[in-house]
Amino acid sequence: MSENTTPSCDTSDSTDATVFQDYVGRSEVLRTRIAEAPVALLAALLDRRFDEVSPDGALPALWHLLIVPAPVRQSEIGPDGHPKRGTFLPPITYPRRMFAGSKVRFIEPLYVGDEVVRTTTIRSITPKAGRSGNLIFVTLAHTIEGSGGLALTEEQNLVFRDTDDPRSATAEIPVARGKPTGFSAVETVHPDPVLLFRYSAATINTHRIHYDLEYVRSVEGYPDLVVHGPLQAIMLAGLATQQLRRPLSTFEFRINKPLFLGAPFYCVARSADGREQLQTLDRVHDVCTSAWAE
Repeated sequence: MSENTTPSCDTSDSTDATVFQDYVGRSEVLRTRIAEAPVALLAALLDRRFDEVSPDGALPALWHLLIVPAPVRQSEIGPDGHPKRGTFLPPITYPRRMFAGSKVRFIEPLYVGDEVVRTTTIRSITPKAGRSGNLIFVTLAHTIEGSGGLALTEEQNLVFRDTDDPRSATAEIPVARGKPTGFSAVETVHPDPVLLFRYSAATINTHRIHYDLEYVRSVEGYPDLVVHGPLQAIMLAGLATQQLRRPLSTFEFRINKPLFLGAPFYCVARSADGREQLQTLDRVHDVCTSAWAE
């Protein structure tokens, strides 16, 4: 179940980030149990069994993303598939929302069946100017407590954009370059709509950019469905664990650009500055998601 520890939120229609500062410090608490079904689904999505991914039964790095939010009524869903703003998140009217990145610190393992408490606090709301228009960044601080106490902390960044992306759905798609070289590890991923649907189902992610092609092209202006940033991050965290050969203590990732269906993408790794540097590369080897692991 979910509980909101703050009074009801203002639903005024404004894009001025300064009016949202009253939302900073507000918290939301979710009490739930880590269910077996989404864990098994994610393992199968990665073409593995869960006992292969985690012989000791602990959730691998970033699999806490399977701790899904409380159910949202259909009448409370916005036009992009996300819950409407103005309840917990401020009523930002910029139409485009993206997951910008996250930094996670792992403290204690979590297991299937654990009763957990996730507390989410709005840490900051910051306006910025970008190349594609005005932006508002919302930073969320998460803590997850399990049976052994505090299990992990996460600082997560969301970005809201006030203009359409300048890319055109009719733009010419560049020719793929083939498998990249010069890395200590390269994994090739062949994404398709079924992969995106299964991840959306496992994490209850209803953002339409991942499954609604007509919406993606006519509203967002993208050429194809968008591969989830957190799914890319989960794949990179798995690659980092293989490379480092021990559990991760920290994992940080940033989404640089959207990654679209239509061609394979690549998860790559190399050691740099005493930690593992990881990236997803698209068909022309542009960096879509960057990550660092220790």
